[in-house]
Amino acid sequence: MKVEYINPFIESVVEVFSTMLDTDAVRGDVGVSRAAASNPRDIMALIGLSGDARGTVALSFPTATAVAVVSKLLDINTKTVDDTVCDAIAEIVNMVAGSAKAKLTGDAGLPLDLSLPTVVRGRNFEVEYPTKSIWLEVTFESGLGPFNLRVTFEKL
Repeated sequence: MKVEYINPFIESVVEVFSTMLDTDAVRGDVGVSRAAASNPRDIMALIGLSGDARGTVALSFPTATAVAVVSKLLDINTKTVDDTVCDAIAEIVNMVAGSAKAKLTGDAGLPLDLSLPTVVRGRNFEVEYPTKSIWLEVTFESGLGPFNLRVTFEKL
């Protein structure tokens, strides 16, 4: 995966958090993600990309961040991860991937399609990546809590 492919996704995270959640998302470190990453995550939303490029976008959140994000997005006061939280976190990854898709389509001319988002939750899950895939991981701090973006993306 070329490092420059991560930029539209980082920009999209910043824009979605600013526009939809009225909070800053400040990028931290960027690096290669490992399957057994030690970052705290309780809920992860993934969405696939296909077309002239393929890949996957994942956003992972600790429970407190996911609940805060959904409370702000929907203007509700929720305390636990339920179906509403899962659906809203799926929509956040959909917005991020859709915005990045528009940037990639405009800049690089890559026609892309998005899959339906998938949400995984629980404390004891591991994400196993296909052997040859390279995932870039970006940490973020926001006014709603920390979270991570992971992207694997390759032009065909």
